[in-house]
Amino acid sequence: MTVTIYDVAREAGVSMATVSRVVNNNPNVKPQTRKKVFEAIERLGYRPNAVARGLASKKTTTVGVVIPDISNSIFAEVARGIEDIANMYHYNIILCNADKRKEKEIRVINTLLEKQVDGLLFMGGAVTDEHVQAFKTANVPIVLCATTDEQGVIPSVDIDHEAAAFDAVRSLIANGHTSIAMISGTLQDPANGFARFQGYRRALEAAGLPYNESLVRVGNYRYESGIEAMKYFLELSDKPTAVFSATDEMAIGAIHAILDFGLKVPDDISVISVDNSRAASMVRPQLTSVAQPMYDIGAVSMRLLTKLMKKESVEQAKVVLPHELITRQSVKQV
Repeated sequence: MTVTIYDVAREAGVSMATVSRVVNNNPNVKPQTRKKVFEAIERLGYRPNAVARGLASKKTTTVGVVIPDISNSIFAEVARGIEDIANMYHYNIILCNADKRKEKEIRVINTLLEKQVDGLLFMGGAVTDEHVQAFKTANVPIVLCATTDEQGVIPSVDIDHEAAAFDAVRSLIANGHTSIAMISGTLQDPANGFARFQGYRRALEAAGLPYNESLVRVGNYRYESGIEAMKYFLELSDKPTAVFSATDEMAIGAIHAILDFGLKVPDDISVISVDNSRAASMVRPQLTSVAQPMYDIGAVSMRLLTKLMKKESVEQAKVVLPHELITRQSVKQV
C-alpha cells in the first residue's frame, strides 16, 4: 500500500503539519524532531507526492523545454547547460522535441502549460506570431534560448548571428577570397537563417565585393542539403574559391561533396561555418568555424528563467553572448 504523510506522522509521533514542514525544508522545526521525521520516512520508504505538493504550493518545480531537433548535437549541448543550472536550483526538466515543425511547437507549448510548469524555455527556431500568441496565454515566465523574437520583447539569450556570419566571411576575405558562396539556412527564420545571410551580404559590401545571387543556395541546416548545395556550386563554370555555410552540418556536407568531385579542401575550395559543434574537429580537414557558446546559452537561459520565476530583479532581459572564430584547417590563403 502507498505510504502517506499520515503514516509518517504517526510513525514519528508528530503532526502531519510537522512532516510537511520537514519535507518542504521549513527551518521552523527542531533538529531532533527533523531527525525523527527523516528516520520515519526512511523506515517507511515514503515519497512525497509532487502533484499534491504542487497543488498546495501552486508550484510544480518543473520547467518545460521545447527543443527543435533532439538529434542535433548543438541543441544537446544547450540542453546540458539548462539541466545543470536547473539541478542547481532544484527544478526538474520536461524536455519536448518539436522536429522543427511550427504546428508541433505550438502544440507542445500548450501541452507544457497545461502540465502547470513553472516556466518555459523555447529553444531555437523562428518565433512567429503564432508562437507569440501562445506565449501570451501563459501565466508563467518564458525565455527564448538560442533565438529571439523580432520585436525583442520576450526575454532571450543568444549570440549576434549577423555579426558571427560577418566575422566568418570577413576572415575569408582577409585570406584573399573574392568569390565566396553561401549555403544559407531558411530565410524565413529572422533570428538565425536570415540574420546569417545578412551578415554574409554585409561582409561582401564592406569589402566592396559584389553580391551574386547565383552564389547563394538555401539549405535546411542538414548534412544532405550541404551536399546538394555544393554540387550546384561545383557545376558552375566559374566556381567559388570559398564557401560560407550557415551551420557546421551543412559545411561538412559541402566538404564531402568537394572531395567526391575530386577537389581538395582547402587547396581548391575553402570552407567555413558557424556553430563549432563537436563534429567540426572530427571531420578532415578540421573545420574552421565561428563558435557559439552553446552550453553557456543554455545555462544563462535557465538562470534568467529562475530569476523570473522567483520574481527576482533582472538587469538585462535580452542577453547577447560573445562568439569566437576557431581557426582550423579548412581555410587557405589565396
